[in-house]
Amino acid sequence: MAVTQQEIENRLWDAADELRVAMPEAQYSSVVFPLMFWKYLSDTWEHHHQEFLEENDLGSLSAEEAREIEYRDYQSFEIPCIYPGLVAERRASWSSILATITQPGLGQRVRASLQAIETANPDKFSRLFGSMTWTSEEVLSGEVLAAVMQAMDRTPKMHEGNMSHDVLGGAYEYLLKRFSDGSGTRAGQFFTPREVVELLVELLDPKGHESVYDPTCGSGGMLIASANLLKAHGGRGYTLKLYGQEAVPDTAGVARMNLFMHNLTRFQVEVGDTLKDPRFKKPDGSVATFDVILANPPYSLKWKPWTNDPRALGGVAPQSSADWAFVQHMIASMDPKKGRAGVVLPHGVLFRGGQEAAIRRRVLDDNLLEAVIGLPANLFYSTSIPTAILVFRAPGTKTSERQEGVLFIDASKRFAKAKNRNILTDADIADIVTAYHSKFDADGNPVDPDVEGGLTARFVPTTEIAANGYDLNLGRYIKQAAAEAEDLGTLIEAYNLARAERQKTEQRMLAVLTAAGIEGFDE
Repeated sequence: MAVTQQEIENRLWDAADELRVAMPEAQYSSVVFPLMFWKYLSDTWEHHHQEFLEENDLGSLSAEEAREIEYRDYQSFEIPCIYPGLVAERRASWSSILATITQPGLGQRVRASLQAIETANPDKFSRLFGSMTWTSEEVLSGEVLAAVMQAMDRTPKMHEGNMSHDVLGGAYEYLLKRFSDGSGTRAGQFFTPREVVELLVELLDPKGHESVYDPTCGSGGMLIASANLLKAHGGRGYTLKLYGQEAVPDTAGVARMNLFMHNLTRFQVEVGDTLKDPRFKKPDGSVATFDVILANPPYSLKWKPWTNDPRALGGVAPQSSADWAFVQHMIASMDPKKGRAGVVLPHGVLFRGGQEAAIRRRVLDDNLLEAVIGLPANLFYSTSIPTAILVFRAPGTKTSERQEGVLFIDASKRFAKAKNRNILTDADIADIVTAYHSKFDADGNPVDPDVEGGLTARFVPTTEIAANGYDLNLGRYIKQAAAEAEDLGTLIEAYNLARAERQKTEQRMLAVLTAAGIEGFDE
């Protein structure tokens, strides 16, 4: 009988819950995902091995011939033989190590098995399992590790003969979301809410056989969503060429496992700081280009600015915030013929001055920015601030209707309240996408007044934006957002008045203290 989504999710969470006595929930993923993927690989290998045994006459084959046939026709990866003396074929498999679960040194055996799988499959699984620090007895006791493995072993066999990749991938995403819901900022750093990812992918609309790149890929959700959307639209998601870079090795491992769980094998995930060391390059040393680039980079990240980098279009982002540096990298990574990019960033990128304003001016003068979409506040696990999606197109690739201007969409009021944060509903996403694709009249208003679905949208010519000092704040161009900006202005004015009053009081207090001969309070 087929395994249900609910069944596998419940069993996997039971396994994760065994860790509650040993570590905070924010760290569960570093243990659960490697174990889950190891079990998936082992179950899959053993399933195909059994098929090989049933369909071949081993008596007529030498050991070398049998191995050649098995790995040519049945297996797509290897679970190597190690540990002489252990039961269950002495392989680096889940079942082999589970058979020794009561013996001392469990963590060491698990680590050795995972490393052996990485070594035996360098093209597929190199560095897949991350640092594996949790295999140390000091980090996770053998008793707790055994409890987690025993609980996870109660899940049904994780192979394609027993459950679909949709179920497997869904279970993996369920755990990602559960860890993020329960642990806040730390997990939220590598998990973008699913509905935000879906919106970004819908806007960029990947096509069959295109390349998709996420320069800050986290757990790989945007790459997977690209394939899922193509499949949902009747295409073949597996034809996409998926590329990602992630600064944290363990998180990059999570992404690779996530992609495999979704039966996506045409991918390359590299480890490194994208701004400092972009790993995807052309032979001449310039950054590689892709059809679709999408990202939710870390917001206002302090960084070491470039000194001489060709990506620095219009200037170099300040040390205090790498937001525009990520945008510059994405623009440089767009294919010159059909490249498009979408990024989620805080509103500060729309109006901050100095070096960021100079970059913004160049991007607008080069006609690269297509749309600015204001999102609701409190959508993310790691921050409650409102964010915006910026959509870019390679030079000369905008449609004729979108030339020399920017589409502004205010979707700040389109959300539903959930337990810990706001969410975008399917209807919200559909209406935003509809507004994005709609046509606008000479005044920049939608031709179809009903197309906005409660949103406010306007197409603004670049000349108007230039007259506003290249400020992209939605409040300058959309009435609803402008009203909210006025409310903010009122708050700021009230704050300034209160601050001035406080300063007067402090000055009077210091004068009294000085008159009394008490010094040292003048700073």
